Amino acid sequence: MSEAIYIKSDAEIDAMRVAGRITAGARSIARQAIRDGISTKEIDREVRAFILKNGAKPTFYRYGGFPGNLCISVNEEVIHGIPGARRIHTGDIVSVDVGASIGGFTGDCAGTYPVGEVSEEARCLIEVTRQSFFEALKVAREGNRISDIGAAVQEYCESRGFGVVRDYVGHGVGRHLHEAPEVPNYVPNRRERRPNPRLVKGMCLAIEPMITAGDWHIRVLDNDWTVVTVDGSLAAHYENTVCVTDGEPEILTMADDI
Repeated sequence: MSEAIYIKSDAEIDAMRVAGRITAGARSIARQAIRDGISTKEIDREVRAFILKNGAKPTFYRYGGFPGNLCISVNEEVIHGIPGARRIHTGDIVSVDVGASIGGFTGDCAGTYPVGEVSEEARCLIEVTRQSFFEALKVAREGNRISDIGAAVQEYCESRGFGVVRDYVGHGVGRHLHEAPEVPNYVPNRRERRPNPRLVKGMCLAIEPMITAGDWHIRVLDNDWTVVTVDGSLAAHYENTVCVTDGEPEILTMADDI
């Protein structure tokens, strides 16, 4: 991740809106495809076809060697689930994370969705994770600091008994999928020495709470990608690309049905 924060011009934000609309549409395609019995690879194919049909490229494909077009993480999988032969079933919760690049810019968004009827714990986890993003959005304003975003997510989720993943964080986004600054979903302690810049107009951020129903500690599976909860508890993920303005922040990846 580059250390310098890349402030976007009005023209560049227009280009990011295009990428954002396609990315949001791809998330919608994934959400609509989720059903009992479908394989994660089948969902991946549908999303790839949608992105290509709209003249964009799947950002995640071969990014750092990742083999899929989107990340599909099921139940205790937090992020970076690899699409494959696994079939999802009623009662599962499925997190999809997708990026699309066009015109030199990238959008990035994610969401977690139930497969049919799910447990009350799963339903609540999904709702709290999604709402924690909107709590963060309230403070994603010019003049505030990156830590205000993390504080909003952490307070909202932990006060409701959920865990906040520390090992992975949000980030800047634009010409590259991962740009400065890092955007933690919690307030780092002083020993971590994470930068805490003020938010300024033209910053574009991928704000992405990653929340667990149990303990927040995670581990990476032997495939070197998929991140799961150590205690096997359910996890949820919600993300949008957000542009800081001189007023209300703008969500660049918000689809009508999400």
